[in-house]
Amino acid sequence: MSGPEKFTPSGIELGLYSNRVDALCEEMGSLLGRVALSPNIRDRLDYSCALFDVYGRLLGQATHIPVHLGSMAFAMADVVQKFDWQPGDSVVFNDPFKGGTHLPDVTFVSPVFYAGKLSGFVANRAHHADIGSETPGSMPVTRSLSEEGIIIAPTRLVRSGVLDESWLSALCGKLNDVQASRGDFAAQLAANRLGCRRLEALLEEYGFERCQELAVALQDYGRRMALISLGEIPRGRYRFGDVLDDDGFGHRDISLEVCVNADENGVTVDFDGTAGQVEGNLNCPLPVTAAAVAYVFRCLMPPQTPSCHGALAAVGINAPAGTLVNANAPAAVAAGNVETSMRIVDAVCGALAQALPGKIPAASQGTMNNLAMGCRGKHSWDYYETLAGGHGAGIDFDGRSARHSHMTNTLNTPVEVLERHYPMRIEQYSIRRGSGGQGRHHGGDGIVREYRFLENAELSILSERRWHAPWGLEGGRAGKPGLNLLDGDDLGSKCQLQVKAGQLLRIETPGGGGYG
Repeated sequence: MSGPEKFTPSGIELGLYSNRVDALCEEMGSLLGRVALSPNIRDRLDYSCALFDVYGRLLGQATHIPVHLGSMAFAMADVVQKFDWQPGDSVVFNDPFKGGTHLPDVTFVSPVFYAGKLSGFVANRAHHADIGSETPGSMPVTRSLSEEGIIIAPTRLVRSGVLDESWLSALCGKLNDVQASRGDFAAQLAANRLGCRRLEALLEEYGFERCQELAVALQDYGRRMALISLGEIPRGRYRFGDVLDDDGFGHRDISLEVCVNADENGVTVDFDGTAGQVEGNLNCPLPVTAAAVAYVFRCLMPPQTPSCHGALAAVGINAPAGTLVNANAPAAVAAGNVETSMRIVDAVCGALAQALPGKIPAASQGTMNNLAMGCRGKHSWDYYETLAGGHGAGIDFDGRSARHSHMTNTLNTPVEVLERHYPMRIEQYSIRRGSGGQGRHHGGDGIVREYRFLENAELSILSERRWHAPWGLEGGRAGKPGLNLLDGDDLGSKCQLQVKAGQLLRIETPGGGGYG
């Protein structure tokens, strides 16, 4: 007697389910952006939302920030196994060595139950400009994790629908703007509650068993699409080496070595030969490295490939412990999430350009140009933003100008919002003409942004590509490196200093590499 037939949905049914799942995450993000109080979340859209199955495997996501989503996909299985989940629960954390990325990225995870059965998880991650660092903006130049702010191990903030008010009050009491921080945390909880309701409605429509079967089918489809795409990479070993500018403490030219090994079993990315973890905060927790690697290979897959665990798990990673790309606690990691992740993308792309000539563009700006500033005192404030730059050119296109790229998918803060909320004036905001690399196709140009301080403040900059330019391909020229200037004086790629009212900060972001 034969067993039950394996459920095989039609392509239309699976496509509808996949799009419903992604739309759920998009709606969560729309709510989070609308009701958050801080400009970094509300105006820059520095947040991400995703849906996971009962095992903590990524099932769907919104088109938000790759470094958030890829790292959540890598680490969520460990997080969900730590708790005996009950309806109405929500867990919060930011510890980079327990599922997070860096401390400003605070994650909320909530289970979804249907008819008494655990049916999946919704999660969102948002960047908080104040997470308790002594330095305004909570992106300082640091030597240890404890200097970067408050470390939150996975903690049940809401138990069976009841908020742990004392815990939240204690946390917010350590932050600079209690009202704004509480508002942002409330927005994250609200986004998860909406996600739970939407998944419950989907379960009601399809039924529990059919939803579980569709989830399994979606993972299988993602895996098959990924394997087909990876199979187009010629077998071989493709190496690429690059160097990061410095770690902020005098250690220059930090090596990043990548070997992409494509064989009959798939693809493995090996970081053997990469520098050991450094004194400064360029270090990456392994989930961040995994996110950067997964992003590159996801870009090679057909557009209809679902962004699920099945597709992202098709690439193996070898990142030796204690190195820049797999740091041990309590290493400082604030810039690893935002800067080293960008350079990992460059290195993996550099290796793949040898295997897939014509499919890989030249290097984009290779940095997020992190600015954190503010002051402590009677009129205290915290501000953080990343800045756009040039995209790399390709075999048949010029690079785009003044755009965020790769591991970040945020916006520059609108000038009107910045000047309304903070004591500074934007004196120039323009395209940095001629900064893109020359070639048959030109690299995109970076931007120029000038900040006039109207009050004394403290400034932190974490940036890269100030000494080592974004490379071109097939004879294309490199893009121009970036510049950080205070009243005309070069600040280097990383700094932390006091600025006075009247001083002018000028940031020139890198251009993308040319092609041909």
